[in-house]
Amino acid sequence: MKGRRFWLLTLAAVLGMAATFALGLWQLGRAHQKEALTAAVEARKHDAPLSQAEFLDANRVSMLYRPVVLRGQWDAAHTVFLDNRQMDGRVGFYVVTPLKLAGSGRAVLVQRGWAPRNFQHRDQLPPVETPAGEVEVAGRIAPPPAKLYQFGSAGTGPIRQNLDLAPFAAETRLPLLADVSVQQAGAAAGGLWRDWPESSGARGPETNYGYAFQWWALCALIAILYAWFQFIQPRRRRQA
Repeated sequence: MKGRRFWLLTLAAVLGMAATFALGLWQLGRAHQKEALTAAVEARKHDAPLSQAEFLDANRVSMLYRPVVLRGQWDAAHTVFLDNRQMDGRVGFYVVTPLKLAGSGRAVLVQRGWAPRNFQHRDQLPPVETPAGEVEVAGRIAPPPAKLYQFGSAGTGPIRQNLDLAPFAAETRLPLLADVSVQQAGAAAGGLWRDWPESSGARGPETNYGYAFQWWALCALIAILYAWFQFIQPRRRRQA
């Protein structure tokens, strides 16, 4: 007759295998979601750009990564340099500036590009050209800038770790769209590089496939150890 210890170990093994198997399935689902997002981004690259009127009237969140062409004036006084952002393996700033949309009374935050940081003089801002007057901006609809971990509250100067659109709109008193931003497209110019990642995801689906394999390997290990210590080893001892 099996004792209490046997059933406790059996319960622990079953729970461990169930949890690790479920976590593997979850990581597999995340990988599939990222693949679907990448496919959607790739498909929307070839869509006709939205006009400014279509952009303002559309359900913008459902149009993420769709090309768009806007006209307006830069609000250079409220340019923000988002710190610790990478492009092509280098760390620097994402430069974001509100664009006051012509004839609409609205504004949108434009992720204009990446600029290098001076690590010897950390308060020094990189030289970035901001044209005056009305400009045309071609890019793609994007989520608001991704957030990084930060210590303490958000700052209010030109160099910040993160930027929340709703508080930023209140701070600047701009009629800023709070649901999306725009990533400016085009070749490097004005001190800015624009080799944007394909989506907001920091890692590709291959990372999730790797995690799924690790969880399932752990599940298999629990099963093997359970079988060894509960059945195989005791049987070998009895036969010795």
